[in-house]
Amino acid sequence: MNDTMPAIFFGHGNPMNAITENEYTRGWARIGQTIPRPKTILCVSAHWYLPATLVTAMPNPRTIHDFGGFPRELFAFQYPAPGSPELAERVRDLLAPVAVGSDVRWGLDHGAWSVLCHVFPDADVPVVQLSIDETRASEFHYELAEKLQPLRDEGVLICGSGNIVHNLHAYAWGKTDIPPIDWAVNFENLVRESAASGNHEPLVNYESLGRDAKMSAPTPDHYLPLLYVLAQQRENETVAFPIEGFDGGSISMLSIQIG
Repeated sequence: MNDTMPAIFFGHGNPMNAITENEYTRGWARIGQTIPRPKTILCVSAHWYLPATLVTAMPNPRTIHDFGGFPRELFAFQYPAPGSPELAERVRDLLAPVAVGSDVRWGLDHGAWSVLCHVFPDADVPVVQLSIDETRASEFHYELAEKLQPLRDEGVLICGSGNIVHNLHAYAWGKTDIPPIDWAVNFENLVRESAASGNHEPLVNYESLGRDAKMSAPTPDHYLPLLYVLAQQRENETVAFPIEGFDGGSISMLSIQIG
């Protein structure tokens, strides 16, 4: 395969997007129709956040419904994409000497399948998930992700799934069409500018950026997947923002495509 795969950060938002048609899900579908078809997918999801670095290594990962309070239809949804023990082993090799455990219990959480079900609706591209070690600083995650760059030349789509701005305390529940809060806009704009310029240092050290960053990313889980994608950027490589928008004033749905 000669095509170098892009790397994409998806703002995944509400899990109901899996069974809903809207501007975001239509945008995800367009991405699947326009990028080269990957051999496999490596996904870093905000929802596999635990004190270890693990990679899913089962041939048939289960669809995990890791949420509550949603309609029965969402709990019945399945995304039966195969796994890839071969990609899992390749990831372990690339990330050495960091100890990466082979996991056969997790599967695909909604950070992965609620987006991928629109990008690749036939569920025919193998998917492997890489966990986020909650005990490690942001610099560790960025440097770890840099080791994954060779995968892009091997037909692997590296994707991160979270939200650049994710503050549920400020979220306007039931009011999805309200203007975004000022600090949310400010922080998203900073991310856009830094990503477009290739200046990742402020984004790696985002916790030092003051109030806007603190309000936008009050916990690391939804932000850190972004660093796994930014770390794939090569010199003079293009950056695009194929999906934009805010949900409930405090959830950024921005997607960032490298390459």
